[in-house]
Amino acid sequence: MPIFMDRHDVSESVTAEIVAQLHQQDLKIQHKFGCRGLTYWFDESRKMAFCLIEAPSENSIKEMHKNAHGEVPHQVIEVDAGIVESFLGRIQDPEKAKNTDLNIINDPAFRTIMVIEFVRHSVKGNGAQVLNIADLMNEIKSGFEGSVVKQYRNQLLVSFKSVSKAITCALEISAGTLGSGMDKNYGFDRLKIGITSGVPVTGKDSIFEDAIKLAERMLFATEADISISTEVKELYRSENFNQFVETDQVLVLTPDDELFLTRLVDFIEEKWQNADLRVEDFQQYLGVSKSQLYRKTIHLTGESPSAFLMSYRLNMALKMLEEQKGNISEIAFGAGFNSPSYFSKCFRRKYGIMPSGYLGAHAE
Repeated sequence: MPIFMDRHDVSESVTAEIVAQLHQQDLKIQHKFGCRGLTYWFDESRKMAFCLIEAPSENSIKEMHKNAHGEVPHQVIEVDAGIVESFLGRIQDPEKAKNTDLNIINDPAFRTIMVIEFVRHSVKGNGAQVLNIADLMNEIKSGFEGSVVKQYRNQLLVSFKSVSKAITCALEISAGTLGSGMDKNYGFDRLKIGITSGVPVTGKDSIFEDAIKLAERMLFATEADISISTEVKELYRSENFNQFVETDQVLVLTPDDELFLTRLVDFIEEKWQNADLRVEDFQQYLGVSKSQLYRKTIHLTGESPSAFLMSYRLNMALKMLEEQKGNISEIAFGAGFNSPSYFSKCFRRKYGIMPSGYLGAHAE
């Protein structure tokens, strides 16, 4: 049976005790709707409650809540139990709550999200640096109480309860003091880190989607070693006597920066395959002047709008080559290039190898 997580936005008067009472009311009648309540989280400061429920459908959860106490959730999404546990640390009530009458759980589901990317400017060779991924993951867990949620080919997705530990961990990773073992290493030219924060259910289809997407976009778009959101900075200051780490390694995006970057990448994700895309199209979509467009794009990405679009297209073309989604011509036109020869020239300039050479090596 599938597992779902729902979100309830509650009023200012709601307390952890009230949420526990509502949860007990659910448990009393859950069998009537084929549901099984696994656990819940309550965020006192943000006034949000999140329930984890095994159920036959989203509608059965809504009906259970409606009949138990009338508090219908604002959103329900289907989740993977293992992913939930990796992000939030549990999928059942914590032991310390089980011996109380109400099992009061005042545990927020808010987390600091870190995405670590190992960048290779050239797709040939072994990279200038090496990193033992297994050692790094163990050190993140043991030294900073971080939980590695997923490991991709060139990325790690990590969840932290403490924003201070997340940033300290990021600084040590960037400095090369973690994961320096030589066995089973991964070669790379540069390491970049994006740190955001958020709650698990935000109106999107997957858990922590907003926070993850912003972190990934900061990684791709900005030139900083470590990019963080304004919320992360303020949370760090609240944990550290209003102090913040001042270093050239860290770029703090303002709320305006985050909004501009989100809209810029939204537009490119929608239009990148259009070979006729022009700077004027960016201006019209973003509602800014030409000078504002160039100034903000260069400030955030270090590139002009057209150069940033080119970087995005080449990055997507690289993925298409890796997944063997066609021949060189098909990938060139599919990535928004007017000719395969121009695509090959740009690809070689960025990655140090012709697309045909990379495709051949990847197919072996």
